[in-house]
Order: sequence, then C-alpha cells, then structure tokens
Amino acid sequence: MTVDSFKFEYPRVLSIAGSDSGGGAGIQADLKTFSALGCFGMTAITALTAQNTCGVRAIHAVPPQMLRDQIDAVMEDIGADAVKIGMLHSPEIVLTVAEAIDRYAMTNVVFDPVMVATSGAVLIDNTALDVLVRELFPRATVITPNLDEAALLVGRALTTSQDMEQAALTLLDKGARAVLIKGGHLPGDTVIDLLVMKSGEKFWMQAPRIHSPNTHGTGCTLSSAMAAHLALGASLVEAVQHARAFVREALQAGAQVRTGKGSGPLNHGHAPVAMRLIPLR
Repeated sequence: MTVDSFKFEYPRVLSIAGSDSGGGAGIQADLKTFSALGCFGMTAITALTAQNTCGVRAIHAVPPQMLRDQIDAVMEDIGADAVKIGMLHSPEIVLTVAEAIDRYAMTNVVFDPVMVATSGAVLIDNTALDVLVRELFPRATVITPNLDEAALLVGRALTTSQDMEQAALTLLDKGARAVLIKGGHLPGDTVIDLLVMKSGEKFWMQAPRIHSPNTHGTGCTLSSAMAAHLALGASLVEAVQHARAFVREALQAGAQVRTGKGSGPLNHGHAPVAMRLIPLR
C-alpha cells in the first residue's frame, strides 16, 4: 500500500500532563478516555508520580527540554486536533507549554489547572501560579478548575453557586476565554457545574449526585473527554455536555468495583466506541 492510497486519519488528541502510576488519573486516565471515545491519544509527560488509590508517594519532575522534545516529536509527525493540559509544576514548564501552543498554533486547548491535591495540599507556588495565569489563560480554549482550584485562583473561598459565578467572571477578567467551574465539592444531592463564555453567555448544568467511593481521576477524565469531543468537531458547549455525560456514566459503572484500598478509578471502559475515522485532510 502506498502513501497515496490512504483515505482516513484518526481524530488526534494530545495530553500534556503528569503520569499516575496507579492508572486512575493523569495521562493514564486521559489515554483511556481518548480511546473510549474513539480518538487517537498521545502524551507529553510533565512529571512522573509514584501514587496509588491511597495517595501520592513521590513526584519526579521532567526537565523542560525533555517536555519540549516530547511535544515536538508528536506535533512534527502526527499533529493534534485537540490538546488537554493537566499538571504543570513549575514556571519553566508552564512557559515550555505556552511556547509550544504558539509554535504549532494549537487549537481546542482544554486546560485543567491541577493545583490542589485531594488532601487539600497546594501543589503550586505563587510564582508558578502567576506565570500560569498570564501565559496559559489567554491561550486555552477553556479552563476547567474545580472549586478548590478556582478559590485559589481568585483568592477567596467559594461556598455557593453565586460564588461560582463571581469566580468565573473574575477568571475571565484574568484572561481566560471560557471557564468551566466544577461544583462537585459543594454540599447537597445535586452537582452544579457552570460554563461561562467571554461573550457573557452562561450555562448552568445540574444533575443528581452519584454516590461512589471511586472518584479518583474525575477531573482529568472530564477535561480529556472535553478535548476528545472538540477533536470530533463538537462546539464547546456540546463538548462539556458530552463529557459530563461520559463522566457520570463512568462513575456509575465503577461505583461497585473495588480497585485498591482508597479512592478507586472510574470505569473508563464502560461503553467504548470504535476508533473514529475521518477523511484524510
């Protein structure tokens, strides 16, 4: 078969994020999500972690040049229709990613600012936080902080849906083009998420809470599912809606499954679809 006989390509999604040795979050969750939604996943690893369902034991940072080499290797050969960005641990790593977005004119960039551990520990210092806001907010199609991360970004606690809305507007003022604030940490039997666009449009999304001990990697899965749907041609609003549905189904499917001794993963493979084929461009 010659090169000229090829007729199709896969929807391509690149994850720039940390590795989770336990397989429930980070690039492992991203790759499982991409595959489950019929996309071809690629990775550029920002950090190696030694972790399992009970917690993180160690983090080994990847040098900025190695991260750049990974991104260049993928983009120069395969390319990407969408990008998911996760854990960025230093100003140098943030700048490396920002430069790559410009260098390759990356589009459909979903940025999940992983800054607060499940334990409540802050994973980023103020210097890196300032660089992150300045360099990545304007370059990302959407940012997807949870309540704790949004609170850190705006400098105040968020305890109500009104707080979520004000925080989203503040993040838009800080340069974000669109903000999805995940309200899963609010108390109550209803989970509320809020998508606010630069145009001023607001989309409140509510659903009954799914009670499960297995929630590790929920945020990673949501942002990677959004990126996958953007790669498949969905609008941002549609991508958020489809991604929320995927996460809810994965939570439900994994609620009664034991994996490890702590907070287990979602069931990413609950309803996989075949790899999508799109006409060769």
